[in-house]
Amino acid sequence: MLFNSLTFVVFFLLVLTLHYSPLSWRTKKINLLIASYLFYAAWNPPFVILLLISTIVDWHVAKWIDVATTQSKRRIFLILSMATNLGILGYFKYGEFLLQNWQLFMLNFGIDYQVPEWSIILPVGISFYTFQTMAYSLDIYLKRAKPATSLLDFSLFVSFFPQLVAGPIVRPTHLIPQFETPHYANLKQFWWGVNLMILGLFQKVVIADTLLAPSVEAVYNSHEPMSMLDAWLGTLAFSGQIFSDFAGYSTTAIGVALCLGFSLPTNFRFPYAAIGFSDFWRRWHISLSTWLRDYLYIPLGGNKKGERRTYINLMLTMLLGGLWHGASWNFVIWGGLHGIFLSIERILRSRVGDAEVLLNTWLKVALGLLTYILVNITWVFFRADGFENAISLISSMFGFASVGAKTPLPTLYIIQVIIVISSLVSAHWLMRNTTLEAVYQKLPAWLVSVILVLMAFTVIITQGSGNAFIYFQF
Repeated sequence: MLFNSLTFVVFFLLVLTLHYSPLSWRTKKINLLIASYLFYAAWNPPFVILLLISTIVDWHVAKWIDVATTQSKRRIFLILSMATNLGILGYFKYGEFLLQNWQLFMLNFGIDYQVPEWSIILPVGISFYTFQTMAYSLDIYLKRAKPATSLLDFSLFVSFFPQLVAGPIVRPTHLIPQFETPHYANLKQFWWGVNLMILGLFQKVVIADTLLAPSVEAVYNSHEPMSMLDAWLGTLAFSGQIFSDFAGYSTTAIGVALCLGFSLPTNFRFPYAAIGFSDFWRRWHISLSTWLRDYLYIPLGGNKKGERRTYINLMLTMLLGGLWHGASWNFVIWGGLHGIFLSIERILRSRVGDAEVLLNTWLKVALGLLTYILVNITWVFFRADGFENAISLISSMFGFASVGAKTPLPTLYIIQVIIVISSLVSAHWLMRNTTLEAVYQKLPAWLVSVILVLMAFTVIITQGSGNAFIYFQF
């Protein structure tokens, strides 16, 4: 069930009606849990079983960890949780990838191993809710939290429908306490939630799907050398598409939850105004970057075990972060490039200090644009459907395309990309040091109303395609 569908509108109205009806809080939570399972089952009903398995295993494991009398028992129970969650994730998401690479490995020894046909469907959003349930077990093991006292509250935490399939990845200490007591939106919160939903759907339906997706597909589906201009425009279009699509989902999810009276964490803070890659990851997919920091980078030793170990930990974190996005070496390369850029930045900072405070505005803008350009280069590996295609496109971007390079973008697409990306990056810079809420409060009410009406109108008239959100595949 897509946020950008009429089915969801009907579904959400029913959920709101039940949530604000004169029923007990426990009954309302049961309604939310049923709604969440129905929301997920709309894609493929049998995959609800995976949600149930993760819920039941981690519910019991957390309690066993909490009462275990020895560290070895605690560790065994944690391994059980990790094996269950990562086993499910590995089978469905990485099974075919591992088999194919095993086949290539065996060929090096002259063994023609035939990979069995793999027809397993990837459960939507499996990476998101797997990380969420793992955070619960890890928090109990690390003694950052106590086990939940209600199976209903924990089940709802695992399956809460607004952020179930594409985040934000919510920490148990943030969401479970909200289910313990009645939560409802006041009029101001409800209206802000509606505003966020309109903005999120505008980002997805109008900007990502209507204005940018055609240019991205024309360039990345071509698989032929193309002109430098088209290669850059296609990649810039993808940078806008992936942001508008993913931020659009997160914004809509936050708005949906807020209409019900629940808060979800911010997942994006104008990332294309980042100055450096560490700043980028403080602004892009924040719930994932902080998860990787707290549950992978720091446990590996972070920056507390010497300079060499710091860079190893950083690279491992980003490589695994890349692999989290998909079973492809392209994603590993994408993560590795971010790790390299983060390492270079760290080296430079260790030599010259944090120079950002010493830079004037124009130098900050220049470094920000350099960051954006490098981010776009990494996006090529994220979007291209193979390593060879990615290299071919990057060659075109740097003017090394072969004679007779294609120019797949018509004039209308070129104009759309230039206008949308210029506006998007400019908006990020203008709002770099503020928040959406702060800007909203400063604008006159009549202007906000006009903007919302225009966005809602364009969402309605461009709704036709109903494309799924890109991050559903992760």
